[in-house]
Order: sequence, then C-alpha cells, then structure tokens
Amino acid sequence: MEHQLPPTQLYLISPLEVGGDFPDRLERAITAGDGAVAAFQFRVKDMDQHQAAALAEPLQAICVAHEVAFIVNDSVALAKRLKADGVHLGQKDGSPKEAREELGREAQIGVTCHASKHLAMEAGEAGADYVAFGAFYPSTTKETEHRPEPEVLEWWSGLFEIPCVAIGGITPDNCAPLVAAGADFLAVSGAVWAGDEQAAVRKFVTSLAKAQG
Repeated sequence: MEHQLPPTQLYLISPLEVGGDFPDRLERAITAGDGAVAAFQFRVKDMDQHQAAALAEPLQAICVAHEVAFIVNDSVALAKRLKADGVHLGQKDGSPKEAREELGREAQIGVTCHASKHLAMEAGEAGADYVAFGAFYPSTTKETEHRPEPEVLEWWSGLFEIPCVAIGGITPDNCAPLVAAGADFLAVSGAVWAGDEQAAVRKFVTSLAKAQG
C-alpha cells in the first residue's frame, strides 16, 4: 500500500506593515484558503513589544476564530506575552530547548535551517516542532544567501517525522517541485500580499491540488 503523504498546507508570513486594513486582508486570505492555511507568522521589525502586541491582537483574534496557528517571529518574550501558539526562531534567536522552557509543552517551535541538514537535525534533537528550509527561490521579502535544492525536503521527509517548511520566493507557479519533494508547509508572503490576497490564495490552493495529484 502506497504511503499517503498529508496534504501540503500554506503558512502565511506577514508583511512588515500589519496596521491599517491588514486585519481585513488577513481574514480574506485565510477564508479564501478554505482550510488550506494552517498557520500565520507575525513578523515585524524594529518595534517595541508594547506596540507589536497592540498590532498583533486583532490578527491573533482572526487566527483563533479560524483555527489557524498564530506564530511569532524571533521573539520568545513577545510570544509569551501574547500567549501565541508558538515562535519561529532564526539561528541567532536562541535554542528550541530554551523556548520550550519559556513557552511550555504545547507551544509550536520552528527553526530556520537554511540549506543545512546538520542544522535541521540539531533543531530536531533540541525539540523543534518543525524545521524550515530555504530560500528555494529569489525572495523579495528578505535577502537570502542560502539556496537549497528540493532534494533536502525529500531527504528530510523520508527520514524524520518532524514537519518541514519550504520558504523563499514561493509562488503558485513554482511550488509544485517543493510539494512533490515532501514539503509539509509552504511559507508564503510576497506572493500573497503584493496583490489580491484572495485570488493569490485561491491560486495556491489550485496549484497544491494539482501538485498532489
């Protein structure tokens, strides 16, 4: 009997500007996915925690209402303050073990592993709930120096139970090889927020369905 992989889902990453009408845009994106959006990462830079928490509040409420995991980028302290579902750590943001001690057993802790199998295995051993590889394609959201091949997703998903996230310049038109390689989640930002978020998410859903046969 052929092993059936669970369907690949979307992991939305916020643009840096999350005020104004962004809460409405987030709700439109999530509802357009009809269950395909599994998580949302709140990613803001150069902002004090009080200001960040105020911006996060309406977005977190939308995620809770639609059963989408609300993940905070970089800051364990902010994740704890918000009682977020989890935190996403870069390589310089502390260890999953320390984050687990701060946030508790139920928290979802993800780690950026770039193109490195070694970093991914270390993250898994330290208790990460998912590992993120990328950037697979040129990204307009942030500068990237690591460019893995889809093979790393195949290798990871063939050996480990911990989910893997593909990140970096992913669009509805280029995501198929990452899905085929075993990505559990596609982290997407610019491809959704640079235009009509509803249309973009629907296009992703169509592409995911095709890629998964």
